[in-house]
Amino acid sequence: MKPRDGRGTADTYCVAKYGDKWVRTRTIVDSLNPRYNEQYRWEVYDPATVLTVAIFDNSHLGDKGSTGHNDAKIGKVRVRISTLETGRVYTHSYPLLVLHPSGVKKMGELHLAVRLSCTSTLDMMHIYSRPILPKMHYTRPLTMMQQEMLRHQAVNIVTARLGRAEPPLRREVVEYMTDAHSHLWSMRKSKANFFRLMSVSNGLFSLGKWFEEVCMWKNPVTTTLVHLLFVLLVCFPELLLSTLFLYLCVLGLWNYRYRPRSPPHMDTKISFAENVHPDELDEEFETFPASRSSDLVRLRYDRLRSVAGKVQTVVGDVASQGERAQALLNWRDPRATTIFIIFCFLAAIVLYVVPFQVLAVIAGFYVMRHPRFRHKLPPAPLNFFRRLPARTDSML
Repeated sequence: MKPRDGRGTADTYCVAKYGDKWVRTRTIVDSLNPRYNEQYRWEVYDPATVLTVAIFDNSHLGDKGSTGHNDAKIGKVRVRISTLETGRVYTHSYPLLVLHPSGVKKMGELHLAVRLSCTSTLDMMHIYSRPILPKMHYTRPLTMMQQEMLRHQAVNIVTARLGRAEPPLRREVVEYMTDAHSHLWSMRKSKANFFRLMSVSNGLFSLGKWFEEVCMWKNPVTTTLVHLLFVLLVCFPELLLSTLFLYLCVLGLWNYRYRPRSPPHMDTKISFAENVHPDELDEEFETFPASRSSDLVRLRYDRLRSVAGKVQTVVGDVASQGERAQALLNWRDPRATTIFIIFCFLAAIVLYVVPFQVLAVIAGFYVMRHPRFRHKLPPAPLNFFRRLPARTDSML
């Protein structure tokens, strides 16, 4: 690991946390390659939990003890228990990454060995069906403000308890291990969460793009096979769910070949920490309340307003679509509601007379029709829906 003091050495110790269990190793003085060689054992009460291991530089030894500095964090590793295979020993070197106002830095590596063992696989599987929280959390859930107060008080209680231990763990250690400030605003985290959402939605986007290519007859063979499969599922609807679940089963077995070989670690790309702007990092490390100059705070406030304005627009568009759906039957637009009621009446008669399979085949073939039978203008149902009233006209 990298040196932390002017002598080119570090006085490091390791802290591990699982649930309400905390352990701390001894401090190894004047070493950039410390070897703790300590082994601990915890009883896993839920596989959906996380083991957190962090390295700190002790700032309270010898001459450093009079400076009043906090113990410097060197990095931490999170290991989710559910990602571990039973009976296998995971020996891996994890990078120790720390985010500073100047950017992300690699402070060293942590060589860690983890093994998960269980006496009953059935009991482990049964835990997945149990509620994560106690019953009281569901019968009388806490509000957001109560959760914030509870988090703050929990950090204070744990800090007071561990501060009396020997050797003690100070407040900065507890806050870093429990991510006490993870709920505060950060432009970097907001971008990271946005790209996480986009990554999750990539599957739907890819499916939509593939279906669009099928409808545009980019590959006539694939489109023909899709038509045949569609007719088969419509004629035998009882095969629909079984085909879907069989596909998911085969897909899961296929992905078994590409399963992760080691537990995941801190990822700077997912965290959006590689190309982050320095001012955004400075804002993230800013105290609460702000202590920077009024001009800088005004600049950041204007930037936040710009981002919030885009979010506000998206939320408003989603609300407008929902209000248009409600307007189909609430007579806000009498003509539109009349048209929709007449359509529903005629659709009910047609669905009662014509077999459902025939209508489904006709609708599917119409959606996947050849491009020469398509128009560039939007269809009539979409035009009708877009003309429905929303409550935007009633807003100030």
